[in-house]
Amino acid sequence: MFFLLTSLSLIGIGFLLWNTTVIEGSQTKLDSEKQEDTEVYKAMGPQTIDVILERVYLDGEMSQERIQETIWSMEDFWSYYNDWSLINQNENEMIFRKEVNDISPLLKVNGYFGITEDGVLSIYEGEPNEERVIQSFFQLDTTKLKSRQHSELRKGIPVLDLEHYEEVLQVLGQYKAAQM
Repeated sequence: MFFLLTSLSLIGIGFLLWNTTVIEGSQTKLDSEKQEDTEVYKAMGPQTIDVILERVYLDGEMSQERIQETIWSMEDFWSYYNDWSLINQNENEMIFRKEVNDISPLLKVNGYFGITEDGVLSIYEGEPNEERVIQSFFQLDTTKLKSRQHSELRKGIPVLDLEHYEEVLQVLGQYKAAQM
C-alpha cells in the first residue's frame, strides 16, 4: 500500500513537472511568435513617400506638384494613381506624369498670341514683347494677313481657353509662309 501511494505520488509529481514544463515552454514559444508577428507588423506598416505629379499640357507647359503620401495599402495607392504614368521611383519618391487635354493654367491667365519681329506666330507671357515668348508656332506670311489681324497680333490676342487657342491656330494656320 505504501509502495502504491509512493508510486502514485511520484507519478503525480512527474506529471505536474512535465505539464508545467510543456505549458511554460509552449508559452515561451507563443511569446516569441507574438514578437515575430509584431516585427512583421512593423515592417508592413504605413510608409510615407514624396509623390511628384507632372502635368503636361497641350501648349507644351509642364507643371509639377509635390505631395507627401502615406501609403496604407499598395492596392489603394495604385488604384488612386491608375490614370497616371509612373516615370521614375525609388524608395523615397515616385514621379507620375499625365497628359492633360487642355492648355496650361499659365496660358489661360496670362497668355497672349502675338507675332515676333520676324513674323513668327508665338505665345507670350503677358502682352507681346520679344523677351517673354513661351512658345513659337510657325512663320506667317504677313503680306496675306488682314490689317486688323496684323494689328491684333502686334497688340496681343488673349488666350481665353482651349477652344479659343485651337481656333486662333486654325485661322492663322491659313497664313503660314510657304517653305523654301
